[in-house]
Amino acid sequence: MNVVRQFATTTCTALLALLFAGAAVAQQPAVSAVAPGKFPDKPVRIIVTVPPGGASDFVARTLSESFAKELGTPVLIENKAGANGTIASAFVARAPADGYTLLQAGISTHGIGPYFYDNLPYAPFKDLVPVGPIAEFPIILAVNAQLPVKSVAELIALAKTRPMSFASAGTGSAPHLSGELFKIETGLNLVHVPYKGSAPAVVDVASGQVDMMFDGIPALLPHIKSGKLRPIAAVSVKRNGQMPDLPTFTELGYPSMVASVWYGLMAPAGTPASAIATVNAALNKTLAIPELQAKLEENGAIVMRGSPADFGEFMTKDYKRWGDVIRKAGISTKAD
Repeated sequence: MNVVRQFATTTCTALLALLFAGAAVAQQPAVSAVAPGKFPDKPVRIIVTVPPGGASDFVARTLSESFAKELGTPVLIENKAGANGTIASAFVARAPADGYTLLQAGISTHGIGPYFYDNLPYAPFKDLVPVGPIAEFPIILAVNAQLPVKSVAELIALAKTRPMSFASAGTGSAPHLSGELFKIETGLNLVHVPYKGSAPAVVDVASGQVDMMFDGIPALLPHIKSGKLRPIAAVSVKRNGQMPDLPTFTELGYPSMVASVWYGLMAPAGTPASAIATVNAALNKTLAIPELQAKLEENGAIVMRGSPADFGEFMTKDYKRWGDVIRKAGISTKAD
């Protein structure tokens, strides 16, 4: 009797496995639909690389509610700050490749950061795979409002008379390299003060502990509105819609001063293509919601949408471009 029961159980299990396998294959083209019992059937986590309050955190939390509705499951935001995003990246790279743990990657993790960190416990472009882009924020330069400067020319003149410093979200971040490029372009000797994320950096600039910083508008705007920071110029080719009166470095004769802080989702390598396609479809639908677009744009963002392949190509080009900038600026990295 036990042998018969075991045979029946084994046979039933095998048949069910074949049925589920066939169903999975049949359902692959319709990856945007979220059916009961299919991916996702539990909360999805987005790991953010900075503490609460920074631009990256703002993007993730702005996205989460609508994204959860499109996915049909809760979306949880977890902050794992430190080492310019490498702590969060390593955490996701080691996570199960099932689509339930995602990294909100950015220029710090996959544009500039890899040049500055040796012996990473993961390979940025091999252990993590693209899911889709979210948004980018053109960088601006802001100074402590107590400084007697209202333009780039006045700032340069002041910096030639006394020591000055600039804060950043961390060594190897886009704000850091924007500051280093500013030093190269102007010949100024500014002291770099790195922080673990934008939020603590902007607090010290607003309080006067540090003179200035480059960053995306979301991190700087509250203190600009409060009058504690003064915007000086945009690190972009075109003026930002949120600050149309703010000149660009390009206008002021510094064409190399162009940078943006961008964000997108990545997953552990080995994540099923069907899960990545489902998340990408939900992400693109979320980013197409007019109210969400308006909220991002009100804070200086430019919404980005695309396929995993589009995002992968974008990251590769940005990574190569920053490598050229680093070499041209003569900035010391891990390889030096």
